[in-house]
Amino acid sequence: MTITMMDKDNLVTIIFDCSKNNLFTPQQGFKVLTRRFKTSGYKVISNKDEISSDTLNQASIFVISTPKEKYSDLQINHLKKYISNGGKLWLMMNEGGDRRQSSNVNLILENTGITINNDTVVRNSYFKYLHPKEALITNGILNRGILTVAGKLKNLTESKGSSLQSINYVYPFGASLNVIKPGIGVLSTGSVCFPLNRPTIAFYTDQLSGGKLIVTGSSQMFTDSYIEKEDNSLIKDIILEFLLEAIFPIDTIDAEDPEVSDYHTVPDIASLAEEPLSCLQETEDAPSDYTKLFTQQIYEIDNTLLAKVIAAYKDFHMEKEVLKLIKPQFDSPLPNLEPAVFSPNFRCHPKPNLELFDLDQAFSSIPARLAQIVNKCTDDDIDYYIKECAMVLGLSGSEKMNSKQILEKIFNKIVLYKKVNIDKD
Repeated sequence: MTITMMDKDNLVTIIFDCSKNNLFTPQQGFKVLTRRFKTSGYKVISNKDEISSDTLNQASIFVISTPKEKYSDLQINHLKKYISNGGKLWLMMNEGGDRRQSSNVNLILENTGITINNDTVVRNSYFKYLHPKEALITNGILNRGILTVAGKLKNLTESKGSSLQSINYVYPFGASLNVIKPGIGVLSTGSVCFPLNRPTIAFYTDQLSGGKLIVTGSSQMFTDSYIEKEDNSLIKDIILEFLLEAIFPIDTIDAEDPEVSDYHTVPDIASLAEEPLSCLQETEDAPSDYTKLFTQQIYEIDNTLLAKVIAAYKDFHMEKEVLKLIKPQFDSPLPNLEPAVFSPNFRCHPKPNLELFDLDQAFSSIPARLAQIVNKCTDDDIDYYIKECAMVLGLSGSEKMNSKQILEKIFNKIVLYKKVNIDKD
């Protein structure tokens, strides 16, 4: 680690907020990150009490990582004043944003131009990492100023003078950001992940006090499982460089006009796939005046015609019988509905099909098989006839021999047989 201290007399104190049932803490998930801070000479503290001005004043950097509970209005005001008084805040979130975590960190980001979306960044093509939410981003530079810092940090650690052209990082289970001025997006999802070209890490600087804020849409990229992968550790160094150093080379052209795309969401295909499939039946369009769907006519039943019905039996010379129910037959304009079910897709491959073969050919006797060959061959098929007969008779090596060689081998066997059995003849 090559980042300088804030003050020669005072250590840099990094305080992790653990008061809101946070998903990751220095004791769980951030062990490697905490160890790197300590080896660089930084002091790491876990805050389990309510956030107060006294706690914030002790922090050189205050870290909030994926809280699962909401902050009170008083605590939010303390955090805003902390930034406006020159404090350094590092805020990390996870997929789903505030809605998924039941938090309200977007209230802390008011007036910074940065908000965390309630979505998930996914990679639409597989490469290196199996899960689609483990998004590997290779072309996500929004501000070229971080390449200058990254090249300087990498050269100091590796003793090389080459310039850094790109930063590849894995962005696991993270959300995208919305960034407008005065916020500055520095890294994005690139052109391979959904949503396309949307910010993932953003910087904010208070122009009056010099307070700084960094928002990261994925806290897992700095956990023990991912900090060693790709350039995630280098991004951590860039973040500390921005927070601790007074001057950071932000590219003004990229800050004014970043290359971001419009925000388009993609349906949650995994949730939709778990819902039951429904059969839809086309119906007539509902009228614009829905009151026409209600029938207000009054129906009545009486027996005023009963006497005439009884008299009709005598007129038609019919016997009085108990009335039978005539089963009505309704016309069905549409066929019967069938459940929309599909054959299941199993994870394992299907078993291979059995090889088809002719049972008659497999179990027939040698004379019968020879007779079959004779029946399907003509005088022009003499070469094919000799080869097939040799295979039926089990002549060794006949697969690699032509018809002349087969006849020569058979004649040699006949001559040898005659020599051996000449006495018997």
